[in-house]
Amino acid sequence: MPFSELRGGIPLAIYYGLDPLKAYLLAVAGNFLPVPFLLLTLGLIERLALKTPFAELYMRIVERIERKKGIVEKYGYPGLIAFVAIPLPFTGAWSGTLLAFILRLNRAKALVCILLGIIVAGFVVLSASLGVLRVLS
Repeated sequence: MPFSELRGGIPLAIYYGLDPLKAYLLAVAGNFLPVPFLLLTLGLIERLALKTPFAELYMRIVERIERKKGIVEKYGYPGLIAFVAIPLPFTGAWSGTLLAFILRLNRAKALVCILLGIIVAGFVVLSASLGVLRVLS
């Protein structure tokens, strides 16, 4: 599920009868799959975006993230893990990848941190989903 990432994918898969462990593993893998590609191509995507009518919107997003740069500098890569792991709207792998790119974080370290954040987020969502199932049963 592209917009909700694994936060929507895991509960939906369980709802449709997929084994919870399989749902977790598939959601984590699917959520992580575009991250390396995005980390490698965001420079090109940015150059193209700056030539479109969306350039102003992109620059506002960059400015907003750069204002929060101190938070990432304070907490470093563990802050990136937490940002990706928190299962709330506008956090997650895609946002974390954009944040890592804009802040020019080391790609290899960012990749590992984003993966760790996805793993944690998946565990949180899986646990919550199973908890809801127990309550409803």
